Amino acid sequence: MKSSSAIVFGGASGLGEAAARELVSAGHTVTIGDLNEEKGAALAEEIGVDFIRADVTDEDSVKAAIEAAATTEGGLRICVNCAGVGAAGRIASAKHGAAPLAGYEWAININLMGTINVLRLAAESMIGNEPDERGERGVCINTASIAAYDGQIGQTAYAASKGGVVGLTLPAARDLSRDAIRVMTIAPGLFDTPLLALLPEEARKALGEGVPYPNRLGQPEEFGALAVHIVENQMLNGEVIRLDGALRMAPK
Repeated sequence: MKSSSAIVFGGASGLGEAAARELVSAGHTVTIGDLNEEKGAALAEEIGVDFIRADVTDEDSVKAAIEAAATTEGGLRICVNCAGVGAAGRIASAKHGAAPLAGYEWAININLMGTINVLRLAAESMIGNEPDERGERGVCINTASIAAYDGQIGQTAYAASKGGVVGLTLPAARDLSRDAIRVMTIAPGLFDTPLLALLPEEARKALGEGVPYPNRLGQPEEFGALAVHIVENQMLNGEVIRLDGALRMAPK
């Protein structure tokens, strides 16, 4: 795909930041959408892109961000959604009883409903595009997690929310196939993001050593590189790609 307009939700840090950087390097015009205005604005200034405050769970907020990104010639053609949250806690225990339902609602609302919200509104915008030189109108890339497949003890809320993202990928791609819009999902494993940076170095090293090969944590730029490749490779559609170095997580 030639130089196109792209938006990255959750683009102020971590995997989203890496996706934004790699898309810029590939020649695309990028808008960063994120709740963190300080980090988002600073990154946007650094890499020469636009920033807009966006909450993936809010329809008006996402619409405004997509409309801003779609003002460039050719309309919005690339949407990457990396916005998400972690959630931990056993579903029930003898000591604490059933886990609060609010925790599940929170994780599913952001990780799954937020993804659906972004996907449907980005697709709506892309449907109005003229087909490009390949006959394509756009590509949407979602972010799941390998926890969707082998979630660990205490990850029921997180795994459920990401499992929903995995499950919607193929039917969404089928829905949008007549409009020449592709839908893909990346399911990352253990990546060296700001979340893991909070752990002691010894703990981070141990996590990386659990990855079969390469025997380390993933680098955010590897996620970004895959996002760019998905944009460029038209045959990638309706699939979830595990980006995990062959890691299969143990129960704990």
